[in-house]
Amino acid sequence: MYSVKVQHSLSIDRTKLLSMSVGAFSIVFLALATLIMSAGSGMARGAPDSFADLAERLLPSVVNIRTTASVQGRAHSGPEFNLPPGLEEFFERFQEGQPERRRRATSLGSGFIIDPNGYIVTNNHVVKDAEEVFVVLNDDTELEAEIIGVDDKTDLAVLKVNPTVPLTAVPFGNSDGARVGDWVIAIGNPLGFGGTVTAGIVSARGRDINSGPYDNYIQTDAPINKGNSGGPLFNMQGEVIGVNTAIYSPNGGSIGIGFSIPSNLAERVVAQLREFGTTRRGWLGVTIQQVTDEIAESLGLPEASGALVSTVHDNSPAAAAGIKTGDVIRKFNGSTVPSSRRLPRMVADATVGTTVPVEVWRAGETLSVSVQLGELEKVDLASLRTAPQDQAAPQSLESLGLALAPLGQAARQEFNLGEDVDGVLITNVNPDSDASEKQIRPGNVIVEVNQAKVASPEEVAAQVEKAKSDGRKSVLMLVNQNGALRFVVIKFDQG
Repeated sequence: MYSVKVQHSLSIDRTKLLSMSVGAFSIVFLALATLIMSAGSGMARGAPDSFADLAERLLPSVVNIRTTASVQGRAHSGPEFNLPPGLEEFFERFQEGQPERRRRATSLGSGFIIDPNGYIVTNNHVVKDAEEVFVVLNDDTELEAEIIGVDDKTDLAVLKVNPTVPLTAVPFGNSDGARVGDWVIAIGNPLGFGGTVTAGIVSARGRDINSGPYDNYIQTDAPINKGNSGGPLFNMQGEVIGVNTAIYSPNGGSIGIGFSIPSNLAERVVAQLREFGTTRRGWLGVTIQQVTDEIAESLGLPEASGALVSTVHDNSPAAAAGIKTGDVIRKFNGSTVPSSRRLPRMVADATVGTTVPVEVWRAGETLSVSVQLGELEKVDLASLRTAPQDQAAPQSLESLGLALAPLGQAARQEFNLGEDVDGVLITNVNPDSDASEKQIRPGNVIVEVNQAKVASPEEVAAQVEKAKSDGRKSVLMLVNQNGALRFVVIKFDQG
């Protein structure tokens, strides 16, 4: 009996203990879960129940923009038609018989207020060539606007209106903080339907759509259409993280792929347009190209990164600092250059007139130079010429499938080459060679082989033989193609 009692007593105590342990564990678990959810709430943002409160707060800061301009064209009466395939050509031929005259054209876009005193941001293409610009506020008040400044490289413009009362402005946010998958909303004037709110997520970042030298777009699936141009892309805090500027569309409508200029780029440009009426970008004075795996190997680089200098312009900051054709710019102003695409934005963001450190890779060594940046807007880019270079290093001929000739007067006339072009003329290219595959053509001029200047076919052959004796499988050539300098890696014929 005693033993039974003791066992029974112990059994009861264990049950109580287990019950107490489970209860305590549940409390601790709930507390930890609450703490984790609370701590992670800034990182994992759930879908909002509604965008209504945010939209109501932001709508007064978004405007519709209407522009008018005179255009030359043939007049015709009657309505506009969406013609069936095959009839467009007939309609154009019919139009050929009509007289041309100037007519008024109207376009629509969007914008947003950044200053209660009437400063408004939109796209350059919304107001380009406009003779009159009108801003329509959310309460339907229409104000005539003045164009303060435009920038065609980033497609941004700043307008100014004179309101009778302070306007509702919105701040720029940090676009670098936007993560793929974050909720965003777009407000604008799509297809003329003003005050339209759409929602989506950040689909991608850093998109290059080949629209300019500083492409770095935010991609979103928030529906935007024609007329949304210049409108804001908001985060959930009501900050502008992008300026809607383009869509990818095979039919002219939204298919869920839109592009916005990041606010961290737009804010700097807008500040300069407000202060100077134009942009003030840093200028280095080089033409660059991508460092491919082949080029990295030929130069002895540990990885394919940085920007390869294919041209140094005469009287440029780069020339004054001693940067040479064939250098690979690996760091600019203390920051690593991950790719050639990134360098133009880094230079443009730097302050004009400042002296910045630039780290280059040359002939297997890392060198540092100091460059005093010029101002891009003051440079006549069309008139730039290549600065003379005097560098040397190691790289090829028959094994490359090339026939070469000295660059004499007859050759200059035959291939329309100016007196300022120096090097060795390519007269023939084997169509089965790697050179042909790399778009090398007769009339191109070899300026350097393995970063050594060449002036005769014999010098090219000597560099080729040196590369072979060094155990290399290719040569790096600097080639002049119709006035443009390009580095090309050409493999030796293994046959």
